Amino acid sequence: MPMRRVPLVLALLLALAAPHAAMAQDRPAPPPGQAEPPPMPAPRPWSALSADEKDILAPLAHDWDTFPPQRQSKMLDKAQRWRGLPPERRAEIRERIERWQHMTPEERAEARRNRQKFQDLSPEQRARLHDAFERFRNLPPAQRQALMDRWQSQSPEQRRDAVDHLGPNDALPPPPDDRRPPDHP
Repeated sequence: MPMRRVPLVLALLLALAAPHAAMAQDRPAPPPGQAEPPPMPAPRPWSALSADEKDILAPLAHDWDTFPPQRQSKMLDKAQRWRGLPPERRAEIRERIERWQHMTPEERAEARRNRQKFQDLSPEQRARLHDAFERFRNLPPAQRQALMDRWQSQSPEQRRDAVDHLGPNDALPPPPDDRRPPDHP
């Protein structure tokens, strides 16, 4: 190779290597003694999922290919855990997913706010609410309905006061039934 081409070849190699070097510099080195972070998962198109994975993740089929790889990976991990759940728990989760899908954007936003409010409670307050709801679930149907009727007739302030002053034998109803999807499409 003539000497005149060597600088040209070197310049070309440097130009091709520059983007790779810049990407390597964008990622900080892990602290000493700590392993490299795990590689990013590769995206998995819906068509590449197994029949079992498709069955479990069916409610997400429409949006699956738009999810970032990290979210797909999390969902696949959850599907793996799903396989080990008892059938009753699976049915309960499917019902929740179905209810979520039938909610309006406003109802979903309210559900997220309520979940955050619950998360912001102290562990003792969360335990009291959970116990009260479990007591509600174990009431005879007529008593549950009477409690629901009374709860729905209360103002938001009265409901908050009731929650704030839950006793060890009090029961607490879930949100009103009008948030649940109809039994048939």
